[in-house]
Amino acid sequence: MTEQTYCDRLVQDTPFLTGLGRLSEQQVDRIILQLNRYYPQILSNKDAEKFRNPKVSLRVRLCDLLGHLQRSGERDCQEFYRALYIHAQPLHSCLPSRHALRKTCGFPDLPWPGRRPGAPHLLLPSRPQGAARGPACPGLLPCHH
Repeated sequence: MTEQTYCDRLVQDTPFLTGLGRLSEQQVDRIILQLNRYYPQILSNKDAEKFRNPKVSLRVRLCDLLGHLQRSGERDCQEFYRALYIHAQPLHSCLPSRHALRKTCGFPDLPWPGRRPGAPHLLLPSRPQGAARGPACPGLLPCHH
């Protein structure tokens, strides 16, 4: 089995991240500002303004941001995950790609935060490779290495 890249993980996690109520406006703003301030080569001032435009819905801006990062490459996707961990750690620990990594690495199937003992796990629909394309984020494609 080949190791999953950050870019591949972003494709897998996009439907989860863009789900209603997953990330707040403030969390997305903090992630964008971190990428812009510390890594202006990842997000220019112009990009940051575009992705923070309150006239556009949060979901559309987040989809656009994730697509931009994926097209930018592996390092940019990795920095997104670092910013996500800093600004939304509970959500970061629930990402589908982290769940898949635990299984691939032989870790037990850990419960999601806040899950009652004995309660069923939240099951995410399985998607074919690159299935982040669609209504959630049109145009998001798997990275080519």
